Amino acid sequence: MAFHVPEGMHAVSLTLDPAERAEAAAELVRDIYPEGDRQLWEAMGAIYVPVLEAMAGNGVCFTGIGIYDDEEGGVAHCSLTVAAMESGHTSAEVAALGLREIFGRRPKHDVRWLDLPCGPAVAVITVKALTVDGEYTGTGEDTRLITGQIQVYVPFPTGPYTAVFTLDTSAMNQWDDLSELMAEIVKSVAFPEPEAMEGG
Repeated sequence: MAFHVPEGMHAVSLTLDPAERAEAAAELVRDIYPEGDRQLWEAMGAIYVPVLEAMAGNGVCFTGIGIYDDEEGGVAHCSLTVAAMESGHTSAEVAALGLREIFGRRPKHDVRWLDLPCGPAVAVITVKALTVDGEYTGTGEDTRLITGQIQVYVPFPTGPYTAVFTLDTSAMNQWDDLSELMAEIVKSVAFPEPEAMEGG
């Protein structure tokens, strides 16, 4: 499977070996904090490396952090993960129909059928409200935080696996733009022949 991530998404492939992942984490930290210093980079690297290792150990093959100008003097932030799971389906359409049925039964899920260039897929959108303890806020008061998640399930047309693309954000004022970003990513999903991937 191949896909494209737009500019502004700082990404790490978790299919690398542990040493390469550690170097990728260091590069990720330098990208996210370009005006930082060695002390900051080392401190943040110490946080990111075990997180990446945990993700890799749980089937995640790709992770990225998107940082964008929100055009209001602030920053819009999102995270992206991509994982693949065995699904045992006989066809991509059968898998997508089953996923739509399962998620459609759950309350507070906005479930949508997608016809992507690579085949059928199902998007599951959820919005949650969290309360952040005042101990961790700048005002010292409890703060209500709204977060949104878009998950897109893409059954492989080439075998019994399903890719799961997950975008999370608390930048709800940029929800429409981030939704378009996710749409751009999943529209780029392709399942090229192995020879085509080796040739670049």
